[in-house]
Amino acid sequence: MSVELWYWPDIPGRGEFIRLFCEAFEVDYTDMAREQDADALVEHIHGLEGMRPFAPPYIVDGEVVIGQTALILQYLSEKEGQGSGEMEIDLQLLQLQMDIADFVEEVHSVHHPIASELFYADQMEAAFDRAQNFRANRIPKYLIHFDNAIAANGGPFSLGQQPSHVDTSLFQVMEGLDYMFPNYMKTMQGHWPHLEGLQGAVPEIDSLAEYLASERRIEFNEDGIFRHYEELDEQ
Repeated sequence: MSVELWYWPDIPGRGEFIRLFCEAFEVDYTDMAREQDADALVEHIHGLEGMRPFAPPYIVDGEVVIGQTALILQYLSEKEGQGSGEMEIDLQLLQLQMDIADFVEEVHSVHHPIASELFYADQMEAAFDRAQNFRANRIPKYLIHFDNAIAANGGPFSLGQQPSHVDTSLFQVMEGLDYMFPNYMKTMQGHWPHLEGLQGAVPEIDSLAEYLASERRIEFNEDGIFRHYEELDEQ
């Protein structure tokens, strides 16, 4: 039975972290709102009973409904036998995935530092200040942490030679930062060698390469999480 992925159809967003894992590890899934539309997603989530997810992305796998990107990836990884096989290590992977979720939230807060409900144009001054601090302090702090995690097992992946859900997510993070802050990331090239190595290794996963080259891979855009505004990338 195909796993149903429910997420907004026109942005990479948090849903792309799940798409990348499913494509890399050949998980049979259906991107429901892209098959239908955004209205179908809204109708579906409000039609769920019980403790429904707070927001997309979420998956439906038979009777199982799970929200939160990190939990979805942990569930799919265990189901598909793509973990380490050791509880302690798998929990460390989940911990890293939750660190990624925290970082992604900070990324979004760069261009929406006051309120998600406001347009970027309504909070540009605050966004400019936030971006300066984010580049100077937050990006290095997180990327050093992730770089060290990969280095711990020798790379190129977080488990060494075996890719995991953490690796496809870190690939998306690095690709997103390259789009969001091209000048900054070019200047910082070489500071996170293990992450840069992972960024090159993940697309070489055979099953993922086809997806990355296809039209199904949604390009980064100014409606998603990683957004490029030239004024926020000034050095």
